[in-house]
Amino acid sequence: MLTLKHRTLRFVILTLLGCGYFSGISHLEVNEFLKSEVALIPIQLVVAIYITYLHWSRHGDSAELDN
Repeated sequence: MLTLKHRTLRFVILTLLGCGYFSGISHLEVNEFLKSEVALIPIQLVVAIYITYLHWSRHGDSAELDN
């Protein structure tokens, strides 16, 4: 029986969601510029959340060192 590790399973799920999202975006009948902007919104959101997480996790670590 095939055993998937958590990392592989997450990768497969995110890949399928990404393919489905971009496939859905490609079938929209809107201006090409708007289509490209809508396609990049999830990537921009993920990067913004990741950078915010890194900032707050470093901020929390430096606060612990001060005590």
